[in-house]
Amino acid sequence: MTQFIKVWILSLIMVFCSATASASRIKDITSVQGVRANQLIGYGLVVGLNGTGEKNNAFSEQTFRTMLNNFGIKVSDSIKPKMKDVAPVVVHAELPPFAKPGQTIDVTVSAIGEAKSLRGGSLVQTFLKGADGQVYAVAQGSLVVSGLGAEGADGSKIVINTPTVGRIANGAIVEREVASSFEFGDTITLNLRRADFSTAQNVVSAINDNFGRNVARALDAISIEVFAPRDQSERVNFLAAVENLEVDIADEAAKIIVNSRTGTIVIGKDVKLHPVAITHGGLTVTVKENIEVYQPNAFAEGESVQVPNSSLKVEEKDTRMFKLETSNSLDDLVRTINRIGLAPGDLMSVLEALEQAGAIEGELVII
Repeated sequence: MTQFIKVWILSLIMVFCSATASASRIKDITSVQGVRANQLIGYGLVVGLNGTGEKNNAFSEQTFRTMLNNFGIKVSDSIKPKMKDVAPVVVHAELPPFAKPGQTIDVTVSAIGEAKSLRGGSLVQTFLKGADGQVYAVAQGSLVVSGLGAEGADGSKIVINTPTVGRIANGAIVEREVASSFEFGDTITLNLRRADFSTAQNVVSAINDNFGRNVARALDAISIEVFAPRDQSERVNFLAAVENLEVDIADEAAKIIVNSRTGTIVIGKDVKLHPVAITHGGLTVTVKENIEVYQPNAFAEGESVQVPNSSLKVEEKDTRMFKLETSNSLDDLVRTINRIGLAPGDLMSVLEALEQAGAIEGELVII
């Protein structure tokens, strides 16, 4: 039993030492659980457009009437307001963690109707709500629109970028603070941005080496629980020291990433090939359609007719079988692929076949 434990510990040390790692700060590879941004959304009106606004439709008219009613202006149902200078929009923003009432945040404004452009418009007061339905910010201001559009009398038009989306820098004022769990409890949980047991253990070791044994422990491949002072000021100082510690990031698992839409192929440095023989070829089929015209004789009755004449040509590539030796490095693998001389589309098919044959030491991911 003792011998087994010694072998297990020795194997564990060899695993950690053999991994090629790169040092990064804890703040760059983790986030604090409960400390995050919150999405806000609202519905409002952009006014002051130069005839590029909404056409007369039911929900735009209803929104416009509601806005006027809020100011005590009642419009008769028989009056149909012209909406070409007004556009209904969706306003969205991100409320950063620890944002306090009175601070400002940027907002994005997007048309949701038939408005052609928001250029030159101003957003009127719009309430921004969170997922709980509470108002957390109020947005208002003049839009900055990078896109533009122009249309001629004959129907021709040109559009540059997206004229129906704009931004307002510091366009919303925070009205409510989001409660955070940062100041409560005896522990803080750090979550790795990429799950990895080795990296999680490295973070735990770095914290314990600097602040004492059992200060941190790994809960799983992502979460590291850290005991922190209860006093809020001391907790901030403690976390500032923790997040600037440097740790070694373990190597990622061997992967080949294939983008089936663009033909992009990315091969990780730890991918290896086992010996295998492979051939890849195909048939090229060419079809040509020729139209031939047949005419009757000069003194014969009848009309000219068109007769299709199709020609088919089949070419087969002169392909040979290659033997792929074991590739121990990324350079060896690249040289092997270049030796075959396959196009990206053909290479994707070959990689899929190699994985099915068990010749790839790594994971093939197709996106």
